Formats: sequence, C-alpha cells, structure tokens
Amino acid sequence: MKKILTLVLVSALGGVMTLGAYKLFIEKENTVVVSSQDNAPTFLPTTNINKALSAAENTDFTAAADNTVHAVVHVKNVTLSSGQMTLQDFFSGRSPKRAQMGTGSGVIINADGYIITNNHVINNASELSVTLNNNKTYTAELVGTDPKTDIALLKIDADEDLPYVTFGDSDSVQIGEWVLAVGNPFNLTSTVTAGIISAKSRDLTGKSSQSFLQTDAAVNPGNSGGALVNTNGELIGINTAISSQTGSYVGYSFAVPSNIARKVIEDIMEFGNVQNGVLGIQGGTFNSKVAQEMGVNYAEGVYVAEVVKNSGADKAGIEKGDVIKKLDNIEISKFEDLSGYIKTKRPNDVVNVELYRKNDLKTVSVTLTKTEIFAVNFMKMELQDLSDSFKEKYDIDYGVMVKKTENQWLYSNLGITEGYIITGINDTKIESITDISKLKEKYGDDILDHIKKLAYINTSKEKKEVIFR
Repeated sequence: MKKILTLVLVSALGGVMTLGAYKLFIEKENTVVVSSQDNAPTFLPTTNINKALSAAENTDFTAAADNTVHAVVHVKNVTLSSGQMTLQDFFSGRSPKRAQMGTGSGVIINADGYIITNNHVINNASELSVTLNNNKTYTAELVGTDPKTDIALLKIDADEDLPYVTFGDSDSVQIGEWVLAVGNPFNLTSTVTAGIISAKSRDLTGKSSQSFLQTDAAVNPGNSGGALVNTNGELIGINTAISSQTGSYVGYSFAVPSNIARKVIEDIMEFGNVQNGVLGIQGGTFNSKVAQEMGVNYAEGVYVAEVVKNSGADKAGIEKGDVIKKLDNIEISKFEDLSGYIKTKRPNDVVNVELYRKNDLKTVSVTLTKTEIFAVNFMKMELQDLSDSFKEKYDIDYGVMVKKTENQWLYSNLGITEGYIITGINDTKIESITDISKLKEKYGDDILDHIKKLAYINTSKEKKEVIFR
C-alpha cells in the first residue's frame, strides 16, 4: 500500500515540475517572440494580396454570363469524305462518300440571325445547322468566309428576334482584365469559363501575321467560334485556338480580336469579300540592339526596313529607317500591333502614323491602298515588284518576282516557281507589274497565244531565255 502511494506522489510531482518548466521556459519564450516588434522577422505585407482576392471575389460575372449564353449557339457541320472502297465500288467506278459530323460554337451578332464563327468550324461543310440555347435548331446558310483571319459569317431565319451580343472595343482591352469564354466544349452546351487577358497582339506563326488576344480562360475543342466577352457582356474576341500538347486546354487560349472580326463580317455583308488596306512598309519589331546601332534612345516600335513604291506610306513620305510608334493614338510596340490594327482598316482609310526619324518625332497621314497595286495575276502566277533592297543585294536592275504560281506547264518545262524573276516578254522589257498590266490590257484573254519569248532569272540568279515556237 505504501509503495502505491509513493508511486502516485512521485508521478504527481513529476507532472507539476514538467508543467512549471513549460510555463517558465517554453511558453514565455514563444510569447516574447510573437509580441516582439524589434526582433520580428521581416515579411511582405499581405494587404495587397487580400485586396486582389477581394476584387476577384467582388467581380460579378452573372449578368455578363446570362447575356452571353443565350446568344452563343452550337454549330454542327456535316462534311463528306472519301470512305473505304470495296471491290464492288472499284469495278463499278464508284467513289463512296462518308458523312462526318463536326461541332463548334458561334455568336449571334444581331436580331436578324447573323452568326459569326470560325472558318475552320464550317470549312468544307455540306450541311450546316445551328442550335440555340433554348434547344431550337435551324438550318444555317454560309454567307461568306475569310480563311486568313479564320472568320466566317452564317445566317439563320427565325420567326422571332434573336438574342445577340454587342461588339466591344478590343483595342481598349487591358492585360489583366477579367473575361469570360462562352461556348460548347466537348458538346457541353452553354459552358462559361473565366480568366484574364494574358497578352495582346500574340502571333502563333512566327511571321507576325496574326494578332490574337491571349487569355487563361479555359477553352477546349468545341469552343472554337464562341464568344470572349468582358464583364459588361460585350464581345471582345472570337475564341479560335489553344496552345496545347494534348489537344485540350493546358493554360492558354487565343481569340481573334472583335475589331478585326467585326471589320471582316462587315466587309462580307457589304462587298461579298474582305477589303484589305495596306500601309506599304516592310519591317520588324524594333529592339535595343538596333537602337544602339542607330544611336537613338528608344527601343520599342516597328522599324521600317523597306517602303513599297507607290504605296500610301511612300506617298506620305515614310522612309527606310523610320520607327513607327503609334497608329491613330494606338501604341505600337511590335509588328503584331501594327498588322492587327491595319486589319481593322480598308483601302482609302486614312491612318495617322506617329514615328521617330532618328530622334525627331513626326506625324504623317497615310491613305491605305489596295493589295492589287503590289501584285498582279498573270498566266496563273501572282507577280510583284522587286524591292530596292532586293535589287541592290542581287545586282538586278529590273523585273517582277513570282510570288505564287499554279502554272504547272511553266514549272514542269522551265522550272518557273516562287522566287523566279520575269525580266522580259516577247521584246518588251518588264520593269514592274505595270508593264504586265499593260500586256494584259493589250491582249486580254488571248494573251497566252501571243507570248513568243520569255526571259527570266532563276533562284540561282542565272539569266535564261526561252523562245516558244
């Protein structure tokens, strides 16, 4: 009995001593560290992060989503492709066709039933149908398309006015701005995702020929042709592509800016095709290395490497070596900015160009011209003038270059293809595409019957001449 009491007393005493040591040394020390202002470690304040999270939480997407989902449609297309040929098909000379169904999205842009979508959504379709958010389905008519911008215009006839999305100004969109992507990914109709504008004027070709809006809103197959809208529910882009190694969304998607898409469909509705205005310069994005070589103190803009003869830029006095900084008060920091803005303009539109010439800031007004003044179609070839820098580099005084060709006979027999230079036809010296146009006017549709001699320079810069008998 005494042994048990002794054991209990020892245990109790040990517990008291342990608790006292904790209170005296450990708990007190922690209290000092937490409350001390002089010796506390330095941390960045969390106020800004809390404000950012608060702003995101307070952003209301419901009105924008509700306005948009009713105007975004499910586009279905049926294409006919060659099916597997049977032995019976072979002997009967038949070519079996197999129907394939493709899907995408579209955006109603007015109450009359005009719908904007991507060209690749409806390309080669033999049948087109559109399903609205209320599950009504209509047969769609293809009004027109522009493969270069991947924009197409459809039309449906409904018995009532349709809900539609109004256009916003994609030039005024800011990086970091909240946006919604609305479409039909994986045949999941009326899907809304949110994100921000990650970048502007994004090119995916490496040729500075595109000017996409980049966003991190989730976009997947089936979203193509759908709407990218701001928090006011205004259309600022047409979702077109994703950057992915798997075929599905992994972080970034790309949309045709609404200003470009709007101009394309307005051209299709008014002219039946797209009217492309041309500034008339060749160049690239300016950088600090070029700035240092030129001895100037700026490093953003578009460097003018060449001015095309008889273009609006040429007539306005833009010179080689100029650096374009603004177009109509739109900041131009890279070539994609310039090409994207020009795509919103038509021939004869006037654009105010702010540029640096050395260290002097100048503003000139440029009247945009048609692409036809730079190229001419002749004998199934597209020909264009030689630039001054090209003539100087290869010591060529005159001629026109083959930009594109579909003339199989000239290719098979003479090897004439892209990059060849036509210098003479019959006994006429060809100095520019104006000389080609004069020949076309003189001989009309019978021009092939009148060509007896052709002089040209091949891609190895060897001069050739052939006489047709």
